[in-house]
Amino acid sequence: MKKLSIVIPVFNEKNTIKEIIRRVENSRLENIEKEIIIVDDYSLDGTREILQGFSARHKIIFQNKNMGKGAALRSGFGAVTGDIIIVQDADLEYDPSDYGILVEPIISGQADVVYGSRLTGSKAHRVLFFWHYLGNKFLTSLSNIMTNLNLTDMETCYKALTRDALNQILPRLTSNRFGIEPEMTAYFAKCNFRIFEVGISYFGRNYNQGKKINWRDGLAAIWHIIKFNLFSGF
Repeated sequence: MKKLSIVIPVFNEKNTIKEIIRRVENSRLENIEKEIIIVDDYSLDGTREILQGFSARHKIIFQNKNMGKGAALRSGFGAVTGDIIIVQDADLEYDPSDYGILVEPIISGQADVVYGSRLTGSKAHRVLFFWHYLGNKFLTSLSNIMTNLNLTDMETCYKALTRDALNQILPRLTSNRFGIEPEMTAYFAKCNFRIFEVGISYFGRNYNQGKKINWRDGLAAIWHIIKFNLFSGF
């Protein structure tokens, strides 16, 4: 039996945290045991208090200060015990019912890393924000130029990877914020991992619903792509 570790970074998600935990708990994978690791990035809206009620069922890590998604993921990655790891956002944009298609290339022995693309396949996705789409395409293309990969969605939350792949990149991860996405992608390429991509569903939020990423993060991502591909010393 394989074990799947689901790492959920959380910041100020009191309105969705219970529901995403319920959905992750209810996701069914044949012959796969699950562990759920939730990292609260110093939420101030009551999320931490809600998570305390789940501490008997799941691993809950409380950051001592707000440091960003990358820092939360690095903390969560350090606590995993599974054979396969999946990153899960807490905002309900990504559906845990897609876990099966994410882990299948790994279970079958074909892949070391699997990306869940919001921009390919036949799964349902909400139509939002042309400029976000264009920005994502630009960042993915720039990353592909640097890595010589042909991903369609580098910035996706859904990345599944083997424990061995995680062990190789974790000591080198340094990003605290959204730079973690291009950093992980650069290191996957440098390690010559077998990378697959599958289509997933996507239920994007708008800013009124709490979406956090903005144009400043996009500009920072350009630097992160260049930095981690050309100057990381990997």
